[in-house]
Amino acid sequence: MFENENITPQKQLDFFVNQFETNELLKNSFTKVNVTHSNNLSTFVPLPFFNEDNLSEYLQYNLKVLENEFIAYDTIESAEMINVYIPFVHLNNYLFDRFGSFDYKHSSSVLVETLLKETLANDKTHFFVNVETGIFQIVVLKNKKMKFFNTFNFKTKEDFIYYILFTAEQLNLNPEEFQLTLLGDIEKESELYDIIYKYIKNIHFFLPNYMLSKDLLISNHSHFTLLNQH
Repeated sequence: MFENENITPQKQLDFFVNQFETNELLKNSFTKVNVTHSNNLSTFVPLPFFNEDNLSEYLQYNLKVLENEFIAYDTIESAEMINVYIPFVHLNNYLFDRFGSFDYKHSSSVLVETLLKETLANDKTHFFVNVETGIFQIVVLKNKKMKFFNTFNFKTKEDFIYYILFTAEQLNLNPEEFQLTLLGDIEKESELYDIIYKYIKNIHFFLPNYMLSKDLLISNHSHFTLLNQH
């Protein structure tokens, strides 16, 4: 939803406030609040090249960064990487007024951290695709190291498969051989899965170390970053 360029910060905030006013679960008291920001306003920087004074410079190659833009970063110790990003400050301010201090991260930090933790250290290349509404992330790991990460916007299934195949080609991965693991908002009975299967046969859905209740009517690989935030 928030990736739509026509959705202004005020509309985001109005939607947010409405959820807290109408959703009974959100009216409960909470002992701890963790927030995950999901957008494509981020970039990873290798730890040896990171300087806290240069946050805007890391983003300016991919984004238009305003002079007064607030920029945050997460440290991914297991990958020796820093994730530099622009959070939704207006939403953070609302949550702070409502709950007081809280912890927040970028969704790509949660995604990479969790996959690194749950992936074996071996010579095998692990190619993950995490699907959200209108965007998806590709994470490629090998030997507990991140070899590739990027977020792509897509409108059609052709956009979707193009970015996957282009990434595989750039990494010299043979579609007939490498394993692609799916997470997030994608099911086997979907046009996204169908078009992947035309080109890549070795497809799996990620199996997390937890099982969701069948009453929720969602797959265990769904809402991956939300369920793994901490």
